[in-house]
Amino acid sequence: MNRTTSSDSPAPAINNLAALQESGWKSKSVKTEIRDNFTRLLASGEPLYPGIVGYEDTVIPEINLALLAGHDMLFLGEKGQAKSRLMRMLTRFLDPWVPYLDHPEVPVHEDPFHPITSKGKAWLAETPADQVPIAWWHRDDRYSERLSPGTKFADIIGEIDPGKLTAGVSMSTEEALSFGLIPRMHRGIFAMNELPELDDLVQVGLFNILEERDVQIRGYPIRFDLDVMILFSANPTTYNRSGKVIPQLKDRIGSIIQTHYPSERAAGIEILQQETAGDLDGDYPVQVPYFMYEIIEEITNQARQSSFIDQASGVSARFSLANFRTMVASARQRAIVHNEQPAVPRISDLGHLYSSALGKLELDMMGSHQMSERQVLDSVIAAAIEMVFSQYVEQHGISEIAEIFSKGVRVEVGDLLPSSDYAARLKRVPPVWEKAFEVNASNSEAIRASCVEFVLAGLHSMDRISRSQRHGKIEYDFE
Repeated sequence: MNRTTSSDSPAPAINNLAALQESGWKSKSVKTEIRDNFTRLLASGEPLYPGIVGYEDTVIPEINLALLAGHDMLFLGEKGQAKSRLMRMLTRFLDPWVPYLDHPEVPVHEDPFHPITSKGKAWLAETPADQVPIAWWHRDDRYSERLSPGTKFADIIGEIDPGKLTAGVSMSTEEALSFGLIPRMHRGIFAMNELPELDDLVQVGLFNILEERDVQIRGYPIRFDLDVMILFSANPTTYNRSGKVIPQLKDRIGSIIQTHYPSERAAGIEILQQETAGDLDGDYPVQVPYFMYEIIEEITNQARQSSFIDQASGVSARFSLANFRTMVASARQRAIVHNEQPAVPRISDLGHLYSSALGKLELDMMGSHQMSERQVLDSVIAAAIEMVFSQYVEQHGISEIAEIFSKGVRVEVGDLLPSSDYAARLKRVPPVWEKAFEVNASNSEAIRASCVEFVLAGLHSMDRISRSQRHGKIEYDFE
């Protein structure tokens, strides 16, 4: 194998044990290897967790200490808090390549200097070093994860192989085993998602591995010196529920890393922009005014605060991403139909969020008072628009913004109306707009249309104008 990534060199050319011995390569446990590479990166000032936003003062320091302590870790948090991303990212602290014994009958990636299986030990004892082939294992392949629901003991730990018993192998020897994921990840990282959903029997097998590093199958203990970092993820509600995770397993997890949602809207927007940067290019490019980013992220924030929504389930960052992409798709469709460039999202595009938002929210049956999902989403979107608009009003004032609509002007909006319709209604752009919205509303009809809808929706949220809706179009006017 000659696998490389942008930051890795090709696999070493060493291909036998004698050459490996001469090279000066030294064995390390996986946790020592991670700690050494982490220490080097920390000392160099290089980014440790590129792309992770909002955890600099909370989550990241706890992970750093756990790595230095050599702990197995549990990432505890609600859905959409980057738990899986953080776990997968720990492979960057592994060596780019490690050597292993290249023998088809050796069931794990054996350390050439310290094999743990009887097959590997016997092979080394009987074979000259220059005839023992060595292959190289890339760090990306040294990570494996499993989702707990439906996971059986045999999947992650192992099972007795009936075929080997038929051949005369003793049931109490390792040769009788068919290895599961964890033994096969010897010298790597294994992650188990949604730990509380794991069967009790599998949990017992895990705490044996965490503490004793042995494997017990059907009452037969097979002792290995397994070398593996084990990671878990869980939702706080289920993890803390009595009986969901056996106490012995909890006791053996070295560090609990508590994740959280972004504490500030700006951090959520940074994540949103990072994850969707490539979505705005193409034949019909999309320009998103910053206030539309703010509204999309504020919709998520309002959902996380709503008494109508089950907060124990959480509101994932994927909620923001899916809503943003639906909004962008609606703007792009309008641009294609009317041949407008760039495409600019408007408030009316949020009318399509039912498709991306419903199903990602779980209603609180006690708090919703029989409100439908659509009604809950409508209230959340309205609260988000009011929150964002009120902040613009507080900073820039409302008189000039409201003046243009204060003389009985009726404005019709809709996600498929051309931007020129708005331009005809609003020939003069109030000077405050250019400062408030930080977009070129004067020279771009599409951007002006987006600003108009934001102002109209905001004024309506403050009960300054009325709104009526029919046939998918909305009309605003002063009462």
